[in-house]
Amino acid sequence: MRRSIRSVIRVGMAAAMVVTLAGVPAGAQQRRTQLEFIRDAEIEHTIRTFARPIFDAAGIDAEAVTFVLVKDPQINAFVAGGMNMFFHTGLLQQADEPGQLVGVIAHETGHISGGHLIRGQDAMETAAAESLLSLLLGVGAAVASGNAGAAAAVITGGQELAKRQFLAFSRTQESSADQAALSSLDRAGWSARGLVVFLEKLAGQELVSTDRQSEYVRTHPLTRDRINAVKAHIERSRFSNVPVSPAFIDLHERMRAKLLGFIQPTVALRRYRENDTGIPARYARAVAYYQRNEIPTALTMIDSLIAQEPNNPYFYELKGQVLMENRRLADSLPPYRKAVELAPDEGLLRMSLAQALLETLTDSKINDAARSRNVDEAIRNLEAARNEARRAPLIWRLLGTAWSYKGDQGKISYCQAEEALARGDRSKAIFHVKRAKSELPINSPYWQRSRDIDLMLDPEQKADKADKEPKRN
Repeated sequence: MRRSIRSVIRVGMAAAMVVTLAGVPAGAQQRRTQLEFIRDAEIEHTIRTFARPIFDAAGIDAEAVTFVLVKDPQINAFVAGGMNMFFHTGLLQQADEPGQLVGVIAHETGHISGGHLIRGQDAMETAAAESLLSLLLGVGAAVASGNAGAAAAVITGGQELAKRQFLAFSRTQESSADQAALSSLDRAGWSARGLVVFLEKLAGQELVSTDRQSEYVRTHPLTRDRINAVKAHIERSRFSNVPVSPAFIDLHERMRAKLLGFIQPTVALRRYRENDTGIPARYARAVAYYQRNEIPTALTMIDSLIAQEPNNPYFYELKGQVLMENRRLADSLPPYRKAVELAPDEGLLRMSLAQALLETLTDSKINDAARSRNVDEAIRNLEAARNEARRAPLIWRLLGTAWSYKGDQGKISYCQAEEALARGDRSKAIFHVKRAKSELPINSPYWQRSRDIDLMLDPEQKADKADKEPKRN
């Protein structure tokens, strides 16, 4: 492989989870043997930017919703496990303009606000369905893992069949979600034309065989009545002719270009020709050259993008990623630091910087003073990012690694407990959290969090039991 295993999954653009499809017919397994999830700070930021007005209109806390990107060419999106919204990369690339993606977001938000997922839990009585929900709830933890082998969560029991059952909404729920979407779009001042264009793209698929249909059609029953209802709304809504802002169009084009560069670099170079000097086209080519291991060309193009937009954190992030994955660790730190400086609230950027800082520690040329500074800087960034990325095992693995350089066994055990908790491994979490409580100074912040985890995992404990633990020197 061109990259080492530990750098295969980068917080910039990352594949993360493998799911076996035991119980699915052999032909289906050959067509699709794994589900891969990716994370990218810029793409998640773009989707959240589009979604925020819709969430506000629907009365949903935008920060409570987790976006998960599924690396899959199928057109699909769904909500599951509460406030988790999943988008296949195929949908992001097939949505020709922001209004189509916003329409899908509004529709999926309608399922959340309508409580369809809560009612759907009543049907989850089989072990396969419970396994599926566990998988979906764990995605927030798995997508940011930094080790391809360790991150692979293998779950058996016919998940594909269970997923289709669990995620399939009734026609009544679909119509209800449409109506909620149209109300939210109006309150947010968005036109519903994008939604109807998207629905019409899928309309013809109901006539083809089930195994050839888009997953969106299989899990979201589509009818001509639904399309007609959206069209009727467009005729009477005063926002139907409101154009999409140029800024949103630019964000959307950059997202599609970046995705194509990462997922299909050869196609990206054919689609975005050298004579196209727009930023989306140059962005796609820079990523594509990087994926094809043409590193000097990629870096030259990234530098030209930075020169044009010196305050764009994601261009610096990409440069840092290219340099780190090619073992130019010291060179990767300045662009990563600049990315964090420009977007200090982006936890994924801080995690990338911390990972680069910790990887420099393997360099025999680094002196003790620089090693200590890098460890301290990594800890500061991981501590700042952990509220956003608490469910990601990678952040706790990195933080535990940083504390191991400090020789702080109590904090190492605490981080191991958090990592196990993020992975859904209850027994390991209990083991490590009890060890952390015995090693950490009583009433220190890490000790208090360890006690909270212990009480959460073992609720039969008396709340005052931990308060009466003997003091240690």
